[in-house]
Amino acid sequence: MTATLHGEPFGRTRRGEPVERWELRLPSGASAAVLTRGATLHRVRVPDAAGALGDVVVALPGVADYEAAEGYPGAVVGRVANRLARGRFTLEGRESRVPLNDGPNALHGGAEGFDQRLWRAEEVDVDGTPGVRLSLRSADGDMGFPGSLDAAVTYSLREEDGRVVLRLDYSATTDAPTPVNLTNHAYFALDGSGSVEDHVARFSASRYLPVDADLVPTGELAPVAGTPFDFTTPTRVGDRLRDADAQLLTAGGYDHCLVLDSPGSLREVGSVTGPRSGRTVTVRTDLPGLQFYTGNFLDGSWRTLEGRPVRQGDALCLETQLLPDAVNQPAFAGLGDSVLRPGEEFRSTTEYVFSA
Repeated sequence: MTATLHGEPFGRTRRGEPVERWELRLPSGASAAVLTRGATLHRVRVPDAAGALGDVVVALPGVADYEAAEGYPGAVVGRVANRLARGRFTLEGRESRVPLNDGPNALHGGAEGFDQRLWRAEEVDVDGTPGVRLSLRSADGDMGFPGSLDAAVTYSLREEDGRVVLRLDYSATTDAPTPVNLTNHAYFALDGSGSVEDHVARFSASRYLPVDADLVPTGELAPVAGTPFDFTTPTRVGDRLRDADAQLLTAGGYDHCLVLDSPGSLREVGSVTGPRSGRTVTVRTDLPGLQFYTGNFLDGSWRTLEGRPVRQGDALCLETQLLPDAVNQPAFAGLGDSVLRPGEEFRSTTEYVFSA
């Protein structure tokens, strides 16, 4: 069944800029709403096992809440998602430096990344159903990155065999070589509230990326077998979360990129189930990596629409992406080129499929 699309004002930024909210709604009542600030996935409402609609991503009440929140709730992050070691990289003999905003590193595009920008919204057709395309121009030198970049993400919603499919189509072009890695930083809580440590996860990933003390990949592609990162069979998220594992201790939980099997095509790469609601989100992507993050830095400073504080363990992230810091990591060659060049187009699709 075809979704409907409706746009409306959502408020203004601290600079007085208007923010829009666009909602995709299916005849069943399932819906997804996005904001033009940060191309943010604001709300996703899908049925539980009893048919009751409920929110499955963390949503904040207003623009000021998103501006104050650290942790990128629901935002599209870029120009380069994840950590860029020392905020530096060299392309064609030219070193570029991105402002540091995460200790000695640049995180999610630097101090003023795409999550803080206003994107332009327009209605588009996606395989016969309405979608909202959010686009952004990032100028040459923006946050230290070379080349002008035109980036876009299109959100669409459809039903498929009784399931609700939220689709994100990313694209980008440039006029000079530049690294590009776009992802969405939604925080999932499939039961609506309570700990996600009881959620059950499964990922088609036989390897993962260990990190150093600053949470930058070491360059090793390590097997998950025999480690807390083995989710190749359904496993409760909290089962090994507090193991005396050096990697978990370094990150304060899971904050690691899983190297997905069979890269290159849109395929199912994993799922997470909330036991109380019976809701499952299945992830499909054509990307080689998925950053699995258990909200280790959530400290209660966010408040949900219902006024609940959001703390560590209340939500988790499933960030599909190219491998982090790939521009500085020769070992990742062959697992997706993170450098975009003139005449090329970065294209990527991720689908979150909800069922109960």
